Amino acid sequence: MKTNLKTETFTCPSCIKKIEGNLSKRDGVEVAKVLFNSSKVKVEHDESKITPDEIRNVVERLGYEVHNVKSS
Repeated sequence: MKTNLKTETFTCPSCIKKIEGNLSKRDGVEVAKVLFNSSKVKVEHDESKITPDEIRNVVERLGYEVHNVKSS
């Protein structure tokens, strides 16, 4: 499954490392990619191990506001 999150604007490269690093450690996450210029987080994952809501919660617990979540 692919989940895309629209987030607040990122201010520095360390934001990218923080989000990608935390998501990549989660069971079921295959790919976690932050698109700095468009303020998006793209995640490929196994929904039976981690849901879109759980992905959103990870990003929000790191201190970033999530505005929209789309999954396919």
